[in-house]
Amino acid sequence: MAKGKAKGPKGKKITLKIAKNSIRISYDGGRRLDLSKMGITTFPKCILKLADVDELDLSRNMLKKIPNSIEKFQKLRWLDLHSNQLEELPKTIGTLQNLFYLNICNNKLTTKSLPEELHLLKNLRFLNLGLNCLECIPSNLGALKELKELGLFDNLLTTIPNSVKKLPKLNKLNAERNPFPDSIKKEEFVDPIKRIETLYLVQEKDLCCSCLKTCQGEKDKMNKLKNIIPSPSKKLSFPLLLTPNSTAKDNQEHWRLKGEDP
Repeated sequence: MAKGKAKGPKGKKITLKIAKNSIRISYDGGRRLDLSKMGITTFPKCILKLADVDELDLSRNMLKKIPNSIEKFQKLRWLDLHSNQLEELPKTIGTLQNLFYLNICNNKLTTKSLPEELHLLKNLRFLNLGLNCLECIPSNLGALKELKELGLFDNLLTTIPNSVKKLPKLNKLNAERNPFPDSIKKEEFVDPIKRIETLYLVQEKDLCCSCLKTCQGEKDKMNKLKNIIPSPSKKLSFPLLLTPNSTAKDNQEHWRLKGEDP
């Protein structure tokens, strides 16, 4: 039997031709490089030749690391890295000053592996850190004054810094399923509409066992609610009436007179 380290799964090799064919035009006319769900295990260096794109989607792959060369994407406004195996982020991510959307949900990030330079993203409006291993949130994220939506759900948080909770433009903060002490009202951190964690669909194979179990539990709850709550009909229904409105005749006087017949 051969000795040595066991090799991980061999990912798909992305060539420059494949990358060029993966460029799409977004709804606002920007250029989007979509390499999601392609079984990529290492950051494809060839895409550095396409660093003038506005959006980069590397979600639902098997990436463990993003290189410092990400800083070459200076025009980037939208970066999606969710559902990978990222254990760290490069400090150079803080140089992407045009970035307004950053999704790093469902990875293996810890508080220590979050670069301090995240607070330099002054134009960031959407940040999703959910489904990671964060024990606390850096207070310097309070410098993200333009932030409107923040996802912190399914981590190991026991508190959230006031500097983050009191961000002036923050209107959606989802911190569900964190081990907050009883003294802290969890509802204070929850977005009741739950928009952040339902923005994206993730296949079962992209989730770890614990996350998959949680999702299946939530799905069972939703199915039970669907069975309990009747679907709204297209027309109003008045069950106390002898004749439902959906079949009532236009001439209401006719029905009144009919009721008076012996």
